[in-house]
Amino acid sequence: MTINPDLPFVLISNCIPVKGAKRSAICDLTRSEIRLIPNDLYDILDLHEGKRVGEIKESYQNKHDAIIDEYFDFLVREEFILFTETPELFPKMDLQYHEPSDITNAILDISEYSSFDPIKVLKDLNEIGCKHVEIRFFRSTNVDELQPIVSMLNDIQASIISIDFIVPQSPGFCKENVIELLLQYPRIASFKIYNASTNEFIPPVDKQRGYIIYSDTILKDQRCCGVIDPSLFSVNIKTFTESLKYNSCLHRKVSIDHLGNIKNCPSMSKAFGNIKVDNTEEIISSTEFQQVWLVNKDSITTCKDCEFRYVCTDCRAYLENPEDLYSKPLKCGYDPYTNTWEPWANNPLKDKAKAYYNML
Repeated sequence: MTINPDLPFVLISNCIPVKGAKRSAICDLTRSEIRLIPNDLYDILDLHEGKRVGEIKESYQNKHDAIIDEYFDFLVREEFILFTETPELFPKMDLQYHEPSDITNAILDISEYSSFDPIKVLKDLNEIGCKHVEIRFFRSTNVDELQPIVSMLNDIQASIISIDFIVPQSPGFCKENVIELLLQYPRIASFKIYNASTNEFIPPVDKQRGYIIYSDTILKDQRCCGVIDPSLFSVNIKTFTESLKYNSCLHRKVSIDHLGNIKNCPSMSKAFGNIKVDNTEEIISSTEFQQVWLVNKDSITTCKDCEFRYVCTDCRAYLENPEDLYSKPLKCGYDPYTNTWEPWANNPLKDKAKAYYNML
């Protein structure tokens, strides 16, 4: 397709521009891609969609025709727009977030100090309609311990459709044993082994399900989470629409820390009860528990000016200002005012917060 100066243009509905402080991004929610664009191009898309290219040039007194042609060459090449006599037949995407489950995902931490029954916890999560569970072991474990956990879900009508395991390396977690476990239990979405002697990615055993990661990263406790990095961006309709209104990490999430405390996140200090004595469903239904669900990116310092804000997973557990719930995530090294990334831990301005969280 080429530029058609005689027809109005429309933006493909699943390609959504997001304006940042110094530049913008087009989030292609179908191809899961991000393309960075100047803010001037964002303004053209925002203010002039539905017009002909010639009309747009005239609105700028024909002073920037060459740049506008360059912009539209890019939009056509990337298949972000089309030209049509009937732009009214190409409505915008519905950006309302729809999710029937009260809780969509959960984190369960297990350490040497854990005294609860993980199978009972999974049954509780299943009863409240949870779909995805991440189980993190901060102590040694083995295949024999994991099998009953996933086997239980095969024996009941489970709402939980996927489990991700994060475990420390041990001789029993060789490739052959892990692959056998994945093939036997289709609900295992991923298996990540940390403290390994090597870094290796093993592709999914069944299409997109059942991949294995060996990592030499050393994990000791829940403080490992909260890192903001482009490799972790989630460019899809669900994340984008959810992030417009809700917190991209904590919305509809419940966590059980290694002591059985019921929290929004294992790394957060606030506990709302304990899995051994309290009713999880009552806790997650409370206004107090759901308060952080509404802390979206548009309300967070610095994040609100970032072009990546609707595809980036937030963190409310570790903040640059621990006293401010709306502070920028501590472990984010991106500056939307200079468009530069740096290792977050190298920034001396973060040392005070690192000391607060015992990260020095």
